[in-house]
This record gives sequence, structure tokens and C-alpha cells, in this order.
Amino acid sequence: MLSNLNAVSLATGGLIALIVAIPVALAIGALVALLVYKKTVEKKIGDSRSEASRIMEEARMEAKTLRKEALLEAKDEQLRLRNEFEKETRQRRSELQKQENRLNQKEDVLDKKEAAVDAKLDSVEKIKKSIEEKETRLKEMEEDLGNQHAKMLAELEKVSGMTVAEAKQTLINEITEEAKKDAAVLVKEIESKAREEGEKRAKNIVGLAIQRCAVDHAAETTVSVVELPSEEMKGRIIGRMGRNIKALESVTGVDIIIDDTPDVITLTGFDPVRREIARLTLQKLVSDGRIHPGRIEEVAERVRRDIDNQIKEAGESAVFDAGLFGIHPEIVKLLGRMKYRTSYGQNVLKHSLEVCFLAGLMAQELGADVKVAKRAGLLHDLGKAVDHEYEGTHIQIGVELARKYKEKEEVVHAIAAHHGDVEAKTLEAVIVQAADAISGARPGARRESLESYVKRLEKLETLANSFAGVESSYAIQAGREIRVIVKPEQVDDNATVFLAKEIAQKLESELEYPGQIKVNVIRELRSVEYAK
Repeated sequence: MLSNLNAVSLATGGLIALIVAIPVALAIGALVALLVYKKTVEKKIGDSRSEASRIMEEARMEAKTLRKEALLEAKDEQLRLRNEFEKETRQRRSELQKQENRLNQKEDVLDKKEAAVDAKLDSVEKIKKSIEEKETRLKEMEEDLGNQHAKMLAELEKVSGMTVAEAKQTLINEITEEAKKDAAVLVKEIESKAREEGEKRAKNIVGLAIQRCAVDHAAETTVSVVELPSEEMKGRIIGRMGRNIKALESVTGVDIIIDDTPDVITLTGFDPVRREIARLTLQKLVSDGRIHPGRIEEVAERVRRDIDNQIKEAGESAVFDAGLFGIHPEIVKLLGRMKYRTSYGQNVLKHSLEVCFLAGLMAQELGADVKVAKRAGLLHDLGKAVDHEYEGTHIQIGVELARKYKEKEEVVHAIAAHHGDVEAKTLEAVIVQAADAISGARPGARRESLESYVKRLEKLETLANSFAGVESSYAIQAGREIRVIVKPEQVDDNATVFLAKEIAQKLESELEYPGQIKVNVIRELRSVEYAK
């Protein structure tokens, strides 16, 4: 028990000693740490002071260096400014010296000029006096020359037997004649240049003329008229919502014009066969009274078959009348189509037959190939049957069709040359040209009566004969050309140019004619003598 108590006492005493020892140890450790920290702080303070001293010393040294550099730069700038000032002062002095020298030179020049002017004034005075003396002498010479000129004119009048006025008139006449000759030569040159340079303008003018003059001819050749029994029929032809007239136009291929013209309907189209089909179809529908799209198609188809048969019969009849055989069936059909084609009021098929007969007669008289001439005469306007369907002139189209259907080359050449587009190389081609001109230009061929035709030619010749120096005149080529024969002793070669222009201008102002008239002035000198 006691031992236990001792043990407890010992343990308690040790614990108390331990509790007392810990704060003491902590206090001792803190004191030691404080001492160590103090030494460390004192050391750092010493280091900082030494570093601050070093930095201050370096700053003092750098400030001294910067001050020295600033002083040096200021001295350099001062020196530079002084040098520039001196340099500029020297330049200004030099310029002032130069200006002073120039002024001195100008003063010297002015002095010299003033002296020269004074000298010139003296010479001018001398020259003026000399000119006055010369003028006096010239007046005396002019008076002397005037007296001599009057004496010379009096002597010339005595010798020539002419007065001064008569001599002047003679000289004026000679100069006028010479000027006329020169003017005629100049006119020829100007006309030559105008022909060369005026081709483009001529094409434009011809195009405008065709545009303005084609209206009446187009109306005659592209319009057909259908008469109606009453105005009510127009409404039936138009139909509900226009279906009947639309069906007619689509089936026949022509334009139908219904306007305010009483009891008339106009059909327009460039294809004469289509226009004829439309005209007959409309006439049948009007006479029948039943007008609707189905009936229109039925009647148009029947009329088309009838027209095709008529075309074929007309072509066969033309070939038979011409006495030609072996012509391709397609060419026969094309000939039949020409029955519905007109050219300036002349039926093309009748014209072709007429050319065929005329060419045959001339070929027989001249010993040429009659068959080739007649065949070419019949087919020369073949292209007009389809010229509204193809590009090109009726000559080009006709040549292509003739070659396509195996016509002889002689016939093809005559077709190509019948208007002079190609030079005629065979006698038959020349004959076809002549026959075509005769058929187209004869009186009555193109809606011109014989009486008006003769009067126009007579007036043409009368106007030409009214000019001075004209011996006779002849209207040829159906009035397309006038040949004027002049008296060679009254009209020279150069004057014929003016005479032709004057006749042409008078024809334009006083005569109405189709197309153009060629004025051909002819001067011919013949000397005849008889040997006895």
C-alpha cells in the first residue's frame, strides 16, 4: 500500500516537474530565437545600408556622366548653329554681290541701247527724207506711164479696129470658155469620186426608196378581198371568243383583217397560193353558212386539194403550150404556182410563156438552139414561185432549183444571166435576156396603156429637143433611156457633161415616169467628101 503511495507520489512529482519544465524550455527557446532573429535583422540592415550607399555612389557617378554628355551636346549644337549661320551669311553676301553685278551689266546694256536708238532715229530721219524724194519721182513716172498707156491704147485701137470695151468682152468670153472647159473636167473628176465613194450611200438611199415605194405594190401583191352578203356575217366569221377566225388563220396560214369597211374582209399574206386557198375557203363557208372550226378545217383541206390539182394542171398546160417535154414533175408544179404570182401587175406564168415563145422565135431566126432557148425562157423566173420561202434573189433560187432537178447547164446559165448578174456566154442566154426585156417593157405589159406609153415617149423626146445644140433625140428601152445627138460645131466634148445634167434635171422636174431614165448625150463629127 505504502509502496503504491510512493509510486503515486513519484509520478505526481515527475508530472509537476515536467509541467514546470515545459514553459521554462519554451521561454528559453523563444529567447534564443529572438536573439538569433535580432542578429539576422541587424545583418540585413547592415547589408541594406551598404547596398544603398553603393547605389547612391553609382547614381552620383552616372549624374556626373550625364552632365558631361549634356554639356558636350550643347557645345556641339552651339558650334553647328554658328557654322550654319556663317554659311548662310556667306551665301547671302554672294547673292547680293551677283545681283549688284547684274544690275551694273543692265545699266551698261541700257546705256548702249539708248545710244543705238539715238543712232537709229538719225538714220530713220534720213530714210524718211529719201522715201519722200522717191515718192515724188514715182508720181512723175506714173504720170509719164499714164500718158504713154493712153497713147498705146489709141495705137492698139487703130491697129486692131476694136475699142477697149470690145477687147475686154472678147477676153471675158475667151476666159469664160476656158473656165467652162476646166469646170467640165473638174465635174468629171468629181463624178468619178462620187461614184467610188457613193456606193454605200446609194445602197442606203435605194433601201429607203424601196421602203417608201413598196407599200402600194405590196398591197397589190399581198392582199385579197372577200365580199360578204351582209355585216352580220363578220360576227359569224369571228365566232365566239374569236375561235372561228383563229381556226381560219391557223389552217390557211394568212392574216384575216376585219375592219369598218362595209361587207368586205381582207386577207393578207406573201404566199399567193395560201392566200388563194384562204379566199376560196372563206367564200365556200360564207355561201354554205355553216362556220365552225371543224367545218373550217374540212373545207380548207378540200380547197387545198383542188388548188393543188389546178396548180398541176396549169403547169402541165404551160409545158404543153410551150411544146417542151421531159421536164421534172416538181418543176411542172412550180410553174403552176406561178399562175398565182404577179410582178408589177404582170402574171408571172403568162410572162414566162411569152418569153419562151419570143426566145424560140429569135433562136430560130438566129440559128441558135431553139429547145434550149425556149426551155430557158419558160424557166427563167422559176425562183419567183418560192422566193418568199427561201433566202436569196429569184435568180439564185431559180438556178438552184434547175440544178437540183437536173436541167442542162446551158439552161441553168441562161437563167443565171437573164438579168445581167452573170455575163452571158452563150447565144441562147443573150436571146433570153432580150425576150425577157421585150415581154416586160412592151406597152400594156405592166398596166400601162398604149396611148399613155406613146405620149410619155413623145414628151421625153420633146423635152430633150428643146435644148440648144440638140440635133435629134430618140427614146429607147421603153422610155428607160434617151439618146441625144448634138451638133458638133455648137457643142464640144466638155459641154456634153453640162447638157446631160441639164436634160436630166428638166426630166425630173417636168416628167413623171417609173424607175429612172438614162440620158446619153452623143457628139460625133463626120467629114464627107466625094472623089470625082
